[in-house]
Amino acid sequence: MQSSGTWKEGQLPDWLPAFVQNCYDKVPFYRGLGDRPVNFIAIPNIDRSHFSRDISSFVPIDLDLERLINFQTTGVTGHPLVLPSHPVVAGSYLAFLKKALLRRGISLTHGRGQVGVLLLGHQRKCFTYASVTPTMAESGLVKINLHPNDWRNLEDRVNYIDALEAEVFTGDPICYSELLKLPLRWSPKAMISTSMRLFPELRDKLEQRFGCVVLDLYSMNESGAIAVAEQPGHVILQHKLYVEILDPEGNVLTQGQRGEVTLSGGFNSYLPLLRYRTGDFASLTFVKGEPVLIGLEGRPPVRYRTSKGEWINNIDVTHALGGFALSQFKVHQDKSDRVSVYIRDEIVNKEDLRIKLETLFGKGIKLAVETGVMIEDKVIQYTSELEGASKY
Repeated sequence: MQSSGTWKEGQLPDWLPAFVQNCYDKVPFYRGLGDRPVNFIAIPNIDRSHFSRDISSFVPIDLDLERLINFQTTGVTGHPLVLPSHPVVAGSYLAFLKKALLRRGISLTHGRGQVGVLLLGHQRKCFTYASVTPTMAESGLVKINLHPNDWRNLEDRVNYIDALEAEVFTGDPICYSELLKLPLRWSPKAMISTSMRLFPELRDKLEQRFGCVVLDLYSMNESGAIAVAEQPGHVILQHKLYVEILDPEGNVLTQGQRGEVTLSGGFNSYLPLLRYRTGDFASLTFVKGEPVLIGLEGRPPVRYRTSKGEWINNIDVTHALGGFALSQFKVHQDKSDRVSVYIRDEIVNKEDLRIKLETLFGKGIKLAVETGVMIEDKVIQYTSELEGASKY
């Protein structure tokens, strides 16, 4: 298949100079910085805080605002963010879902009178609705909440989902973990997981239970779909999205070095991204000419101290937990070196989990594992009170 990315190793994309010039000509924030730098890496980095202060300064001045739409997002930090968009932009998101599915040989066919996509949630409060998708011949799109608060009778969840016969399910690991408990008869053509990391063990359980492909999609509200998980990492999906990996000082890291995922481009013309630091971390490599994110993790890296006083990275903890069908977890180390692990999933074997973590941290570590914990809907997974734990 033709490469999803549009740049070659060691080179900038052909479309990038014109994109940068457009930003400096028409985006108020960049117009205020003066002349466009000759060197791309001299362009300042931005992050979520810039959008929070004045999102209007990032909307190009030449765009028609008649159909401008905006939506709010909090992310895991809980800081509200208003993002500008447009109906065409919103409709374009589906194209990248289709692209991710096509990479696995799956084409969507449902149209009028059928439900194409079922969006699943499992939150105490969740916006639900029914709509249609014009680009799929008016096929149905339904969003429901699996949380007990939204149902008079819990068995109605099964009846409703089975009756929809949706072609594709989308959701996050939390709602998919709940879905595994339901005696559904219907199986979709594919399932797409977004919002948070999908562990391989949970993915395997879903594929075995529903007999379909399960895709792990890296996506965020600021950019839409970014990449889809394929061995050995996440392959970039958007043809006009350039990805850099930066260190804390904003220096560009070389292939294989781990740092912050930084984006330029995107398909939202009402929010052009230029060296936007995502707050997510990975390294970048090229596989068969395609740019691939390796070891993708959300939020800054955190180090943990073992019983021998040695430091290990949170990605080591992720690898240790990778053999369990987790939908959500938290790992915290306090000032006394005690490690507390909170797991949402009751089906996880607590003792097996403890043994795995003791192997990583050392037998002498003070370790508490609590399963069946109702963690808030969005969470920072790795935290520590130890001095020197944050390397970023």
